[in-house]
Formats: sequence, structure tokens, C-alpha cells
Amino acid sequence: MRIGDFELDMQALPAPLPIFHGVAANAADWEFAARAVLQAGGRLISLWSVERGEGAQRQPLVCAAYVAAQGLLWLDLPLASRAVHYPDLSGIFACAERMQRAMADLSGVHASEVRDQRPWLDHGLWTGDLPPLARCARPAAAMPQSRPNGYPFVRVEGDGVHEIAVGPVHAGIIEPGHFRFSVVGEKVLRLEQHLGYTHKGIERRFTELAPLEGYRLAGRVSGDSTVAYAFAYCMALEAAAQCAIPERAAWLRALLLERERVANHLGDLGGIGNDAGLAIALAQFSRLREDWLRLGKTLFGHRLMMDCVLPGGVACDLDADAVRSLEQQCQQMQREVLAMRRLFDEHAGLQDRFIGAGRVSAALAQRLGLAGMAARASGIVTDLRGQFALPPYDTLAVRVASHRNGDVAARVSVRFDEVLESLRLIREMLRALPAGPVQQVVTLPANAALGAGWVEGWRGEILVALELEHDNGALRIARCHCHDPSWQNWPVLEHAMIGNIVPDFPLINKSFNLSYSGHDL
Repeated sequence: MRIGDFELDMQALPAPLPIFHGVAANAADWEFAARAVLQAGGRLISLWSVERGEGAQRQPLVCAAYVAAQGLLWLDLPLASRAVHYPDLSGIFACAERMQRAMADLSGVHASEVRDQRPWLDHGLWTGDLPPLARCARPAAAMPQSRPNGYPFVRVEGDGVHEIAVGPVHAGIIEPGHFRFSVVGEKVLRLEQHLGYTHKGIERRFTELAPLEGYRLAGRVSGDSTVAYAFAYCMALEAAAQCAIPERAAWLRALLLERERVANHLGDLGGIGNDAGLAIALAQFSRLREDWLRLGKTLFGHRLMMDCVLPGGVACDLDADAVRSLEQQCQQMQREVLAMRRLFDEHAGLQDRFIGAGRVSAALAQRLGLAGMAARASGIVTDLRGQFALPPYDTLAVRVASHRNGDVAARVSVRFDEVLESLRLIREMLRALPAGPVQQVVTLPANAALGAGWVEGWRGEILVALELEHDNGALRIARCHCHDPSWQNWPVLEHAMIGNIVPDFPLINKSFNLSYSGHDL
């Protein structure tokens, strides 16, 4: 496969989307491939590591997932030993920096000559000689105290500069994260984040589960994206098993995904309005979201539709009465969302808080690798539902919402557009829902296999890279890497705050609403 002037030996994986896998011959090719992807207009999705082979022959590898014009490119770089470093990619793709730091914590492989070598997920509580994802690693017997000197935040010096520490424990029910503001008066000169407080060992836990059971853990990576993660995991497993799901199941998966998108945008629009001083927005959108979730509980058995997507299809079906209920709710929801949009657009105080706040230019978004909904609000129009469309999206002509201003107002506008488009898509799916079964038995492959799942969640692209191997005659999960678009977007939030005032942080932060849990695996 040729990317610009660089030739890569890539083999197509058996997947419903164009996904290719290849191996870099050496470190130079690894770096050249990254530069070729960038020069061709591609981007980096994720970095992770894995051990392949048996016993003493096990070999560490570094893996990268890129998006290019041809599709998803999964590239491996074999390492001679754990002591060998691999080329740093953060100078090519800025979003690689934290991924590389996390890889060093989890797997013990390090990017060479990196400037920032601070641990990222390891808060000084991990014990043992081996990193958590090493095959022979064992759980710690006791938890020591965290690092005595804490996390070495970057200091900003100058007249009148002082620091404000926010978190890691926050008011309300949000997850923990530490934000260190360097300010003059109320103007923010720098924001630095420290995350990783919700690390749960999920990627290690995957290796202890049967392949057909892993979807349940995937659906719990980030509760607000349970459909997207389970969808991506099942897509990866079905690709590895070369299993095609029934047509009706594919349509129902897409319907569940769009309902998840609507639910999250409704909640965030209420929160954003509330953070700007419009309490009625929180009240009204909370009511709409609650109605939406309650019908989900009635029809799908769970408010968030957890465990509805499973290997081979879906766990639920819709009868004629359910279809009518969903159609009626979509019609009612559209009327109410349009009314709330008019309120937002005509409220001068709200627009004064929104316009210009937390602006991310298209150039900055491109340079930092901003992903998903937030990227579309900055003029970077990427959406898998349109660019690499799975059934039924390939027949529905998805209208991708976008904006060019890149501020809170733009992100709010994109959210409104996406809610309305999802309502249209759901109605179209209900009208054209094909008949037939909703599940297919998945027969696991006889040999080791790779699979990848790639889904446009409500925040952006969800990736699941799955490796199956034989161990004592049984097929097991050797590695399951889940990637959330928050990895790309958390660093951008730091830049979005520069020049804004401290009281606007809740508003700007909520306009992105990034995942802690999905980031801290």
C-alpha cells in the first residue's frame, strides 16, 4: 500500500470496514510511515504495545493505528527486547505524547529521547518489578503511599503569576482529575492536567476473560459510551472470527448508537446552559434526557442500553408497538429540541458567554489531532458514518454537522445539529428496518487472529484492537486495546483555556465533556 511516496506492506483484515495490518521492517520504517501518513493528510488514532509468541520467544511490539484515505492502518514495530526503545512519534503527532507515557507505565516500553518522561497513569502506587501488562506480572500484595513529592507540574514564573489547583476530587459526581491553573488575576496563562486517577486495570482484565465474554467489559470502559465500546469490541471479535452478522442486527446496532448520541448531547446541552447561568436549560434538557432513557429502559432493558450489543448481533428486538413508540418520541423530541435551540440562539446573555470562549482554531485542531464532535466544531470534518460508512449508514446519507469557529458556541451548535440528525436517522432506520434474525452464532477461529472495531461514538472514534491466541489448547484474549477520543482531546482543552478566565473553565470543559474513565484504562 502506497502512502504518499512511502510503500507499506499491508494486508486487509476481514472486517466490514477497510482495515489493514502490517509490520514495520525497522525503526526507520516506523518513523517514515508516521511521516507519510501525516503528509498524506492522515492522523494518528492510538498507540499501544503487546507481547506475542510463546515462552522465552515472546516478543514485545509497539502498535499504531492511523487513519489514511484507504482506511484504518494498524502497524506493528517488533522490538528486540524490552530494553530497546522505539522512535518517539510526538514530534510528528502531538497526541502521541501521553499515549507513549501511558505505554511506558503499562508495558515498560519507552519512546526514545522524549522530553517528558513523567509517569502518566502510574501515581506511585504500583509495586513489583514488572509493568501491569507484562505476561508474568502479578497483582501487588500491598499498596504503598503515593510519591512523596507528588506530580511535578510545570511552573510558570513571572510578576503576579499564581497557581490555582482544582481537584482531583470535584464537587458533584464527576470523576477525579487534577487541573493546575497558572493565572494572572483571573486570566489563564497555562492549564496543566494530571489524570489517571480512575485507572482500573481494564486492559489486563480483558486477558482473563473468554473472548465471547469480553463485550461486557468493553461496555463498561466508559458508561456514557457503552453501546459504542461494545459495538467496537464485537466488530473486532467478529472480524477475527470472520463472522457476518444479520442485516437486522446491523440496523439495530446503529439505532442504539444514535440513541446513545442523543442522550449524551441532551445531557451536555443542559449542563452547558446551566454553567452559563441559564438554569432552565438544565431543567428542560434533564427532563428530555430522562424521558429518552426511560423509554430505553422499557424497550431495551437498560437505561443506557448496556449489554444490548453482543457478539453476533444484539440482545433485543423491536415489535410494531416499540417502533411506534420510538417514532413518536423522535417527533416529540425534535419539536422540543428546536424550541430549546431557539431559546439558546436568542438569549443574549448565553451567547455572550458562548461566543469566543475556549476557541480552538482549525490549524490548532489539526496540529494537536483534535477528534470527533469537537474537531467538527473547529472545521475538521471527520465522521466515520460518512467517511467509512458501515451498513446501514451507507444507505442513509448522513449529514455531518460541522462549524468553523471552534468556540463553545460552535460546539453547542454542532451538538444541536447532531441531535436533530440522529433523530432523523433513527426515524429512517425504523421505517426501513429489515426483517430477519437479530443474532448469529459466533464460531471462534481455530488459530490466532487479529480483529479491529472502529465506531463513531458520540465523542468521536472508538477503536478496539483485539488479538486472540491459543494457550494450552484454548483460545484466549492476548490483548484488547480500547481507545477513547478523549486521549486526543484532553490536551487540546489545555490550549483552549489559554487567555480565558478561570470562571469560564466549567463552561469550556463541559462543551468538550471528555471521559476520565475511558482515558484511564
